[in-house]
Amino acid sequence: MMPKYKQFPEYKNHEKIIALDDPPSGLKGFIAIHSTMRGPALGGTRIFPYKNPNQALKDALKLSSAMTNKCVMAKLRFGGGKGVIIADPKSKNLSSLLRAYAKKISELKGEFYTGEDVGLNETDVQYMLKFSPYFIGKSGQAGDPSPFAAQSAFLCARTAWKSLRGSSNLSGLTVAIKGVGKTGSALAKLFAAAGSKVTVADINPHAVRTLQKSHPAISAISIKALPDLRADIYAPCALGSDITLKNYKRIKARLVVGTANNQLENPEVARHLHNNHILHVPDYIANAGGLIDVADELLPGGYNEQRVLKSIAKLEAVLERILALSKKAGINPDQAAEQEAQRVLAPKQPRVKAAESVIA
Repeated sequence: MMPKYKQFPEYKNHEKIIALDDPPSGLKGFIAIHSTMRGPALGGTRIFPYKNPNQALKDALKLSSAMTNKCVMAKLRFGGGKGVIIADPKSKNLSSLLRAYAKKISELKGEFYTGEDVGLNETDVQYMLKFSPYFIGKSGQAGDPSPFAAQSAFLCARTAWKSLRGSSNLSGLTVAIKGVGKTGSALAKLFAAAGSKVTVADINPHAVRTLQKSHPAISAISIKALPDLRADIYAPCALGSDITLKNYKRIKARLVVGTANNQLENPEVARHLHNNHILHVPDYIANAGGLIDVADELLPGGYNEQRVLKSIAKLEAVLERILALSKKAGINPDQAAEQEAQRVLAPKQPRVKAAESVIA
């Protein structure tokens, strides 16, 4: 089964890839399990009207391997996985799709735990819990992870700005945010509360109006014009591959940090940003707060919000370490994070002295 997937550059020695095809419910998509070396695979499930199965598969492969790195950076003893369902999240037969999907998740018997991502919400998670116990983000426990993803991105922005300018004070800085869904709007509010001048853009004008109603000082601009805005910080908070080889030169910000997964089209974009003196915070560090939140349901003693907040705060030290490695080696932060993750994951790797790494 696996050889046919090796043709895709997004394939990174995944342990398991499951094609979803259930004609009675109309369920189509993929479950990609990248690694269970450190524990069960964790990762959200995305519902999106992909143009074709290959596009969906590539997304699942890329997102699942990034989840493994995210677990390493968040110091979680889990691996990476991802589910993608090829459908419109507003589909009339969504309940049937979710029920069939939950049963597929149960067949993995705890090898993969999943929850919210694009197209799914907390209500959907509670519904699927009726058919499978392997969903995280339960109401009354972790719930919606979006505020925690925004919190970690905000802390990383503060840490990265200090690395650039010697101060973590964000007051007076201009911040451009693309996408004001659940994570983007939460991040916009955090920047606004810190005294930043926030400008947002979204394809959904209702989302922008809702945000501005509670925060009138936040301004709005068109999606097309946002990348050209001269801002101190650019925050991609929509879908992946936001910054590409074709558009990276439009970025005028000194710092790129946001809540979206896989913000860069490929590693070459990270190199170009670095060469243009633009600091990009690896997204699987910036948005790791969401994963830390839902994963906490699986830790001893059950969900504990104070433990979650303490773990998110530790991401600042992790990012400081990655930025220091980046400067010392003369490589971009994405390369440094990837190397550190691979060092942790490498089998039979000689133990590094505690003083040499903050990541266990």
